[in-house]
Amino acid sequence: MKSYSKWIGTAALSVSLVLGTALPALAAPDTSVSNKLNYSTDVIYQIVTDRFVDGNTANNPAGAAFSANKSNLKLYFGGDWQGIINKINDGYLTGMGVTAIWISQPVENITSVINYSGVNNAAYHGYWARDFKKTNAAFGSFSDFQNLITTAHAHNIKVIIDFAPNHTSPASSTDASFAENGALYNNGSLLAKYGSDPNNLFHHNGGTDFSTIESGIYRNLYDLADINQNNAAIDTYFKEAIQLWLNMGVDGIRFDAVKHMPEGWQKSYVSSIYSSANPVFTFGEWFLGVDEISSENIKFANNSGMHLLDFAYAQEVREVFKDKTESMTDLNSVLTSTASSYNYLNNMVTFIDNHDMDRFQVAGASTRPTEQALALTLTSRGVPAIYYGTEQYMSGVGDPNNRAMMTGFNTNTNAYKLIQALAPLRKSNPAIAYGSTTQRWVNDDVFIFERKFGKSVALVAINRNTSLSYPITGLLSSLPGGTYTDVLGGLLGGGSITASSTGAVTNFTLAAGGTAVWQYTAPETTPTVANVGPTMGKPGNTVTIDGRGFGSGSGTVYFGTTAATGANIVSWEDTQIKVKIPAVAAGTTTVSVKTAANVTSNSFSNYKVLTADQVTVRFKVNNATTTLGSNVYLTGNVAELGSWTPATAVGPLYNVVEAAYPTWYFDVSVPAGASLQFKFLKVAGSTVTWEGGNNHTYTAPASGVGEVTVDWQN
Repeated sequence: MKSYSKWIGTAALSVSLVLGTALPALAAPDTSVSNKLNYSTDVIYQIVTDRFVDGNTANNPAGAAFSANKSNLKLYFGGDWQGIINKINDGYLTGMGVTAIWISQPVENITSVINYSGVNNAAYHGYWARDFKKTNAAFGSFSDFQNLITTAHAHNIKVIIDFAPNHTSPASSTDASFAENGALYNNGSLLAKYGSDPNNLFHHNGGTDFSTIESGIYRNLYDLADINQNNAAIDTYFKEAIQLWLNMGVDGIRFDAVKHMPEGWQKSYVSSIYSSANPVFTFGEWFLGVDEISSENIKFANNSGMHLLDFAYAQEVREVFKDKTESMTDLNSVLTSTASSYNYLNNMVTFIDNHDMDRFQVAGASTRPTEQALALTLTSRGVPAIYYGTEQYMSGVGDPNNRAMMTGFNTNTNAYKLIQALAPLRKSNPAIAYGSTTQRWVNDDVFIFERKFGKSVALVAINRNTSLSYPITGLLSSLPGGTYTDVLGGLLGGGSITASSTGAVTNFTLAAGGTAVWQYTAPETTPTVANVGPTMGKPGNTVTIDGRGFGSGSGTVYFGTTAATGANIVSWEDTQIKVKIPAVAAGTTTVSVKTAANVTSNSFSNYKVLTADQVTVRFKVNNATTTLGSNVYLTGNVAELGSWTPATAVGPLYNVVEAAYPTWYFDVSVPAGASLQFKFLKVAGSTVTWEGGNNHTYTAPASGVGEVTVDWQN
């Protein structure tokens, strides 16, 4: 989510709708990077493309959009895909241990320069889209993008693109000439402008005040023209657009502002990605403030099929290490609480700063907090993402100071060398990639935690107090008896430790500001499932199972009690299985493995099996009056509607922006073409009141979106 300064309201003229415009001819995708569905073994490096390296001055914007002397941080500086290619080829990224890059949204943006409060602004960040089927010319052509994919894959680096189907660009409800008035194009053909939108491709409900989730979804973020995803033409357009980028070989998608789009549409959207010929890992941005706990955020992470940036983790790490407003005990509490809240913890993307936050490094301050926060993130659960320049100790408070031009490429900073030492462990030690986390020793300043997976172990010790050392006594671990050297080689003041055969660690002193990582790996003979991705799919979709001890011979994968064998097994290796989901009942189930030697693994929980391909349907009910504290929910005859179970019903429904009380509505992902039966219910605490009468019926569309409206039956 980006911060801009103007609200917009409603206007209407007319423009014709054009869909199905021919897309550019593209090269066959490079598929040399094999695991595009699970990222726990990867280290992501987030790049604001314009602020990294200017590799091709010929594509720099002309005129007022470009700041040649880089004095206005709101304008283009010249960074492009060729610049990223150059830093891959010269070894800067691979030398650091980066295995995935997350780049700015690559699509065509507006070229207008907008003056806000006397300062010119351009679309250097990539979030002011105009055509999702064209490239941002300032970053390069389709050929340049394909070269980036090919180069990255040749160096075993995945490419993740930012994608923002929530909005186009700034617009005005009273001035149709403002900027480009939110214009949306389909491969060069104008679809609509915000003030000329006869087919309702945009929401026209004014600006959100952020007071409710509903307001944030169906109203504009600041002055950004808000796209109406509950529109068949929009649904088709964005499915075509993302397929274009998938066909070019991208390996992941980070969705912007997922808090501000209907969960139902997003679930149907990512399910189409998982059902495509090129399924990839997806994660979204749902911003959480300091100490914010959001049940909606947790529900989205657990049910949408998309994973999330771990803001709860990031905000806590910033409080503990950067601001010193909370303790290591508080950090341990957050790690524990998030482990119980999020079903797919290994897929949460962890970070310490990004393009929407102050830089972690404080100008003129010690670099040790940054180094320790990086060490924690690289050894913790989830998928670590590092913001460009953090390894160079770049500082900057607020937008745009947190998005300055890359200051240099020094490979000798402690931060660079720390990442270089720890990043490879995510592939070599499954305890770090997938393991459980156990607190082993903690006080206000010291946190010692263990990651464990099967026989493999990692023990991490951090003392954030740069003035006081701590004697560590009574430390227990799962390390086998022996002496262990610090993986960081003493870079942050760590030393060796000795463990007994019972795991007791000999007393030692953790230096002031000290950080150390000790590890042990061993092969697994017992099959152990570590992660499954994606965590949602329909029968026939391909799923990747990561773990250890599967053996080299093909066995059986179980979805619940339903076996996948034979042609459903796409590939089978000791550490990874690719399998097609068999014909299995929709709903939440487990995934387990039985080896060729008839040894059964543990079970991966909470896998979501969909009934079939998904479409979005808006369900509306009139005259559903409620008392204070009561909400309306929806359930029905398919798993996507909760299978007639109040505990898994859809909702609570909305009743303010797109419909007014006592009419309620919700956009839901349901099986395409399905004959649906459904009812509404009112929930007040533990009291559930079902709608009377016969079941409502509706046949979902075979594609696109639908809408059904009924009256509440007493």
